[in-house]
Amino acid sequence: MADSVVQGYDIIGDIHGCASQLEALLVELDYEIAQGAGEYRHPHRQAIFVGDLIDRGPGQLRVLEVVKAMVEAGSAQIVMGNHEFNALAYHTEWPAGSGKHLRSRSKKHTEQHQAFLDQLTEDQQRHYLDWFATFPLWLDLDGLRVVHACWHDESIAVVQQRCGTAAPFTKVAHLVAASDKGDPLYRAIENLLKGPEISLTARGYPAYKDKGGHDRDQARTRWWDSEARTLRQIAVMEAVELTVDDELYPELPELELLADAMPYVYTDEIPVFYGHYWRRGKPEHRTAWTQHTACVDFSAVNDGALTAYSWSGETEIDPANYHQLGAAQRG
Repeated sequence: MADSVVQGYDIIGDIHGCASQLEALLVELDYEIAQGAGEYRHPHRQAIFVGDLIDRGPGQLRVLEVVKAMVEAGSAQIVMGNHEFNALAYHTEWPAGSGKHLRSRSKKHTEQHQAFLDQLTEDQQRHYLDWFATFPLWLDLDGLRVVHACWHDESIAVVQQRCGTAAPFTKVAHLVAASDKGDPLYRAIENLLKGPEISLTARGYPAYKDKGGHDRDQARTRWWDSEARTLRQIAVMEAVELTVDDELYPELPELELLADAMPYVYTDEIPVFYGHYWRRGKPEHRTAWTQHTACVDFSAVNDGALTAYSWSGETEIDPANYHQLGAAQRG
């Protein structure tokens, strides 16, 4: 790819250790293993991975081998996902020699990371963690943008001003700051890698259980929907049916929010691609895309289909350019 002109990008959603799906999707997108090199290449397109390569699936090591080879050969680019960030924090002892880690080794956190721990040796873990630390948090390319969870100019500015780079975690000090809830860098990284949230309890609504069974008093927000105006429109409730008290969750109101309650809504006209939000089914409804934003995470695990968006310079999202593993090949 280094000696050819990139004519388009295939933005690939969260893989989560699903190696067979990854390789099958690359083949369907016309990527081939280069003779004598070993990495997947396309004659005039480049893949972009939105992060979350690891955890959950059965092919952790193979996913990392495939993607790293592509990135190093120039046939792909990548941004960091929250699972790569969490892995760095989980494996970083701080203060050094204290036996404590930036991400606690709680039962919940260890279970979330267990597939990576089980499938890679300690040497392999360290090798790929060192690579994770080099990942940029976002890509701002000619005509498109890519981020794992949310494109937010103010958060990007905090990272740039504080760290001077889109890839700050080659320095442990930045990882430490990003793990400290009292540090402005923490909130910026949370926005970019996990997405902004809005408080429900502060507005008189109860906490709820998310799909993992964990209590939440904050709802994710539809930052990608520039037309969202009310609490019901902007809150992402992840198909909540019951509260912690086993009663039907009250319907959120069509009450218009003040502008300062929605500081993250994307209003630029440059297309932005992201993952993280674990969509269901097929990307044929506007929950997956708007005029200038497109989600590519349809979960490669739990019966989902690894998904890509093939971008060739268009200024508005065309849902016909989505490609899911097993779907008809694009024209």
